[in-house]
Amino acid sequence: MVDLATRKLPLAGRHGGSATVRLTPAAPASRISLRAPSDSIGDLSQALGLQMPNRPKTSASANGGHALWLGPDEWLVIDENGADLVGLAASAGVLHSAVDVSHRNTAVIVSGPGAEATLSGGCPQDLSLQAFPVGACSRTLFGKVEVVLLRLDEETFRVEVWRSFSDYAFGLLAEAAEDASL
Repeated sequence: MVDLATRKLPLAGRHGGSATVRLTPAAPASRISLRAPSDSIGDLSQALGLQMPNRPKTSASANGGHALWLGPDEWLVIDENGADLVGLAASAGVLHSAVDVSHRNTAVIVSGPGAEATLSGGCPQDLSLQAFPVGACSRTLFGKVEVVLLRLDEETFRVEVWRSFSDYAFGLLAEAAEDASL
């Protein structure tokens, strides 16, 4: 697992927003890209301490951990406490593939009453509370980059983005935040 405590954060020191939205680089987290057949899900859920969701656009969260359904046999698992997710998944003793992507991703927290409008400035998906309720997640586009969105509460989203695209995504979010306050 990558040493998250000493790794330089790609968005360190960045801030943005407007009167209606705040953009905050998320704290370091460990992440795995998890692939598994349906008969492995129960044991993996127990090992990871999260009930792995099994329906499109759903997630599970507990104790600083999040499991995001990305496909019929694919999840992004995030632990804000830096747990060894690969090791935990291995302890399940069932068929799966767990790849540590902590080094690949970073995240931006978009919060405030203008969060939805800010994200809609670059995302073609309907992010209204009715279509994208609390706990909803999705792999989608923001501008020209792939992101994974997780709605944490009515006015807060976590935007997972590859490190190499994080400056672009943060800049676009900052511009959209200014537009959202108009």
